[in-house]
Amino acid sequence: MSTTSTTSTTAVARAQEARAASGNVRAYLLYVAGKLGGAAISLLAVLVTSFFLFRIIPGDPVKAMTHGMPTSAAQLATLRRQFGLDQPMWQQFTDYCAKALTGDLGTSYQFHAPVGDLIAQKLPATLLLTGVAVLIYSAIGLWLGTRSAWRNGSLGDKLNTGVALTLWSVPSFWLGLLLIITFSVGIGPIPGMFPTGGMESGDETGFAYVADVAHHMVLPVLTLVAVGYAQTLLVMRSSLLDEMGSDYLTTARAKGLRDDVVRRHHAVPNALLPTVTMVFINLGHVAAGSILVETVFSWPGLGGLFYQALSVPDLPLVQGLFVVFAGAMILMNLLADLLYPLLDPRVGR
Repeated sequence: MSTTSTTSTTAVARAQEARAASGNVRAYLLYVAGKLGGAAISLLAVLVTSFFLFRIIPGDPVKAMTHGMPTSAAQLATLRRQFGLDQPMWQQFTDYCAKALTGDLGTSYQFHAPVGDLIAQKLPATLLLTGVAVLIYSAIGLWLGTRSAWRNGSLGDKLNTGVALTLWSVPSFWLGLLLIITFSVGIGPIPGMFPTGGMESGDETGFAYVADVAHHMVLPVLTLVAVGYAQTLLVMRSSLLDEMGSDYLTTARAKGLRDDVVRRHHAVPNALLPTVTMVFINLGHVAAGSILVETVFSWPGLGGLFYQALSVPDLPLVQGLFVVFAGAMILMNLLADLLYPLLDPRVGR
């Protein structure tokens, strides 16, 4: 009888575990479906916004393209008809959405080339610049934010927080200009050591080319890191401070665990959720780059291309870049949401 009872109890326990696991999977799938639906709605909102937002920019694209050239009214009308600007607004909108959903972002007014091709040409430079910067300042921000929170109130914490708050409030373009004046032009005893702009000198090959690009990257990367690490540090510090008074940390210390083990294996993992969001948002910025920093340093990426498109305005190019920038942010936020339940099983239930 006892053997039968034990077997029955084990079977019941296994059945309960199977039901719980099945319920967790079902809850996660519903959570994923909800997030995917939200991302799809956000992308649709981006398409609508990108079309109407840039239609309110003052200026006539056709007149801007023909500025300085003798052009008759008939030629202007032909250009408007060629670019579809003579059609009713609702028809322009439906055509734009239909093409965008198939990956066709239109043809640039000023470059007379497909918007997708122009973006593909400039994307590697932006990914290189902002990708390196994001990796550096995320690592520095996480490390310094953890140390500052764990040693809350110390001299190092006050110094780190003060510097971070100062850099966070500094406009990136202004900091970039200061770095150019100091380290490119040279000021006082400091000689000019770095190029004032661009991505390459244009006459290097092989390893010398790699070193030349790295030399051009120093100041723009430093500008992005100085502003970006501050935000990551402050978010990580705040999250970890919220966890430090928790009972589970007291229990871990009572078990005799070393302080660094308690920090690395207990406190930090539970404080990562807000910082994970920040890191993924920063990864979304990799595609967008930094328009102001790329413009200041004449970096040949998407930021500079966006600035050129706004100056016309080149509506298809502006809209295409806006969709790419916003789409990257939506994708990174979606990935962060899908990662949350793996970091904290309470999320999504």
